[in-house]
Amino acid sequence: VQLQASGGGLVQAGGSLGLSCAASGRMLSRYSLGWFRQAPGKEREIVAAVSRSGRSTFYADSVKGRFTISRDNDKNTVSLQMNSLKPEDTAVYYCAAKHTISSTMGVDSPYDYYGQGTQVTVSS
Repeated sequence: VQLQASGGGLVQAGGSLGLSCAASGRMLSRYSLGWFRQAPGKEREIVAAVSRSGRSTFYADSVKGRFTISRDNDKNTVSLQMNSLKPEDTAVYYCAAKHTISSTMGVDSPYDYYGQGTQVTVSS
């Protein structure tokens, strides 16, 4: 599985950004997709995930109500819409894929594949 993220940039606090990730590979329908982020000096953390069908989602508490994850299985893409951005959202964001069963998203363990990161910077 290969993942290519795009859409990062610089935005003021309170603003919005959208990230997109193109996925390629065999049997992508068997993979949950997610977004992780890593801020300087911190460990990588999961931000959001979406199940294979797209019907189930997971959000970290820190982004609930502000971020929305979605996937398009016809286009093999996963997106993250980020609203009401805060300076603490500043990080490198990575899209990721994990082989999962049914509607589980496997958020309690590392994902199998990660794309290259895209920088998101939120100024105060």
